[in-house]
Amino acid sequence: MDSYRYHQRGVSSDKAEVHKATSFLDKGLFENTFCKILPDVYTDNDEMCLISHSDTVGTKGVLAYLTWKELGEMSVWERLAQDAMVMNIDDMLASGCTGPFVVSNTITRNKGLIPGDVIAAIIRGNQDFVDMLNENGIECHYAGGETADVGDVVRTIDNGITASALYPKKEVLKIQIKPGHSILGLASYGCSTYEASYNSGISCNGLTSARHDVLHSDYKKYRETYDPSMKQNLVYSGSRYLGDEVDVNGKSMLIWDLLTSPTRTFAPVLKKIIQELNSHITGIVHNTGGAHTKVLNFAPDLEIIKDQLLPVPPVFKLIQAESGASWKEMYQVFNMGTRMELYFSDEKAAEDARSIAEEFKIDAGLIGKVSSCGPDKPAGAHIKHGSDWLFYPAGK
Repeated sequence: MDSYRYHQRGVSSDKAEVHKATSFLDKGLFENTFCKILPDVYTDNDEMCLISHSDTVGTKGVLAYLTWKELGEMSVWERLAQDAMVMNIDDMLASGCTGPFVVSNTITRNKGLIPGDVIAAIIRGNQDFVDMLNENGIECHYAGGETADVGDVVRTIDNGITASALYPKKEVLKIQIKPGHSILGLASYGCSTYEASYNSGISCNGLTSARHDVLHSDYKKYRETYDPSMKQNLVYSGSRYLGDEVDVNGKSMLIWDLLTSPTRTFAPVLKKIIQELNSHITGIVHNTGGAHTKVLNFAPDLEIIKDQLLPVPPVFKLIQAESGASWKEMYQVFNMGTRMELYFSDEKAAEDARSIAEEFKIDAGLIGKVSSCGPDKPAGAHIKHGSDWLFYPAGK
């Protein structure tokens, strides 16, 4: 899964073309926030601001479709609803917004392949996830949405969410990372107090490679699940089947369950951390597209040292073993078990935040620090994997 192989599949971890296409747009009210922040255009209240965010599940929808077709698993559709919700709400939380949120969905499908009961399962999943957030102190309102039958455009299905919120300008979290700051990592894997079962940590990035590099060529029979122009050696080139068993911490799990684990939301734990430690937080980075290099978008002139990352969970070891990817590529495509990073001006506050995470049964740890760069210390991210150091230069 070298970069050339990854890009041949029509995907990108750095989204360079997208950033170039949007470079002329207004940056909003604040520089260096994780999301674009707008004025309160609804009430013209100068003390408030507006945040709106849209995202889809991408090719995880194809994986859900494949699992449903092969194994008849309807649960994958409710998981897909959570994936779309979290990819928006957790990005907004990284800008300091803890709600209230208003969410709406857009489901695009190939009606000939995706029946109404699948649509119903996704919509039910949307409502169930909104209910879970409210039960855990995150005010959220579901505004419904749109379902479009566009078989000429979408080969199987895509599920997207738009979320919005008004919140006080004084609560906007601007990313101001500096030398000496501590980095706290929150785990994407495990079973938190608000989750019903083990989460593999796969989340919603890198699923194109995860699907094709892990799964067996027998799945090529589902021609609707891949781009027909893709080279055949890149299509389902792994050795595993969705129903194969994998050992996870001494327990057996099926591969489909690992690959379709719903993206964990950090909303309940982040709300408490923000409320109690806001003055010490110098940045929150959601390791989605770009994964462990994402922070370089906000701290391009610093040395980000991650030398004590959380353990790599089994799902990523499986992907690496099947794909033969370098670990350097893996940390640029996948969250590798550490999907949320919080930067603190002092280590004591980072320790306090770790204690809060543990109240929610979420693994957390001080994963590194920030340092100034110089002639012998180039700007970029330094990641320690085992005894090896991986370096990602800033600006590349």
